[in-house]
Amino acid sequence: MVEAVQGAGVVVTGAGGGIGAALARRFAAEGARVVVNDLDAGKAQAVADEIGGTALPGDASAIVEAALDALGTVDVYCANAGVGSGGSEAAEESVWELAWDVNVMAHVRAARALLPGWLERGSGRFVSTVSAAGLLTMIGAAPYSVTKHGAYAFAEWLSLTYRHRGIKVHAICPQGVRTDMLSATGSAGDLVLKPTAIDPDDVADALFKGIEEDRFLILPHPEVAGYYQARATDPDRWLTNMNHLQRKWEESL
Repeated sequence: MVEAVQGAGVVVTGAGGGIGAALARRFAAEGARVVVNDLDAGKAQAVADEIGGTALPGDASAIVEAALDALGTVDVYCANAGVGSGGSEAAEESVWELAWDVNVMAHVRAARALLPGWLERGSGRFVSTVSAAGLLTMIGAAPYSVTKHGAYAFAEWLSLTYRHRGIKVHAICPQGVRTDMLSATGSAGDLVLKPTAIDPDDVADALFKGIEEDRFLILPHPEVAGYYQARATDPDRWLTNMNHLQRKWEESL
């Protein structure tokens, strides 16, 4: 059992399935009191019933107050809800706006609501489900890649700004995970993500190991560390290699 989460009030957004459901189950198994949020009320209720939690369906951006009412305190907030918007720079404005709203601004709104109380008491844990796309990129998915970079940047900013005041932040950055979102990535996901895809429970395992070790960056696919280092140290070579992948994908269409 991870002592840091026993008895804690935990919110997991986008927890009706996939990574979110796996996180909710794991927190409950570790003795936390869990609020399960999802746009799909039926899915949220099903997971909540399974783990003995509380379902709070609806927009992830607007549930902090209701979660505080349900739990008394929110000790851990998992900003997990996300949209896997594909497309290029030519994607409709509405696609870009939704990606920014869900993948970035929902995190900002949650932090805005939670931080005053956390800073006053000197503790709180913010878990951001980002994606390896937030460290690297993803072919065929400009809105997703750009906004996941934003999500990572915000988590990083939270950590460097408030860690001396007792705030813990974790950024989870997996590659492919066997979820509905992976299925929706189509041929690009089949090429890049599917061959090394892991299960949602593996992501939960990685997070809890990171909590025990007090690590900011959570890499369920350890090889991402090498890719991230290559991108930083030789960006032109990295971009050339990624362009080869792009061309391979285009040739397969």
